[in-house]
Amino acid sequence: MDASFLNSFHLDILKEIGNIGAGNAATALANILDKKVDMKVPQIRIMGFSEVSEVLGGAETAVAGILLGIRGDISGYILFVLEETAAKVLVNILMGKNPEEEVAYNEITLSALKEVGNILTGSYLSALSTLTGLMIKPDVPDIAIDMAGAILSVPAIDFGKTTDTVLYIETEFIEGKNRVIGDFFLVPDTDSYMKLINTLGAIY
Repeated sequence: MDASFLNSFHLDILKEIGNIGAGNAATALANILDKKVDMKVPQIRIMGFSEVSEVLGGAETAVAGILLGIRGDISGYILFVLEETAAKVLVNILMGKNPEEEVAYNEITLSALKEVGNILTGSYLSALSTLTGLMIKPDVPDIAIDMAGAILSVPAIDFGKTTDTVLYIETEFIEGKNRVIGDFFLVPDTDSYMKLINTLGAIY
């Protein structure tokens, strides 16, 4: 199923979800760092799986990806992706180091990055749950440092046969002079898309 069943009203609702979710994520990040974090949302749009690798710079671009399954009243995935340089900056800020330092990915740094991704995506889903009144729970997160194409293969295999639609939210987190751009991809199955739209359509 593609995005053709979505009209401009549906798209506006989904974009509002993106704005609210990203705002919650920025607040969560500020609490983690105990620092002021500003946020910009340069892009929110609906796209197909085939476009996602291109948005991330190509299938062979090195990225850090934190993937969580979604369960409850809707099912699917939420994926938070950082380009490798952004992941390095974020880890260094978390560790109280110079943002430009090289990062060795080990158990400690990967655990820190996974926890941040878990909190950010969890806060996003919490906003969505509050907005819709639906029970939306994240599963245990998985993290991988790999090429974008490899990381995207998991949700693509699971849902590629039933939906080609991804809600893409590009978010820029700003802490002082440091800028970290992270991409959220919300990938509900087709029934969940319709449930979200019907629920929000009744609210708005």
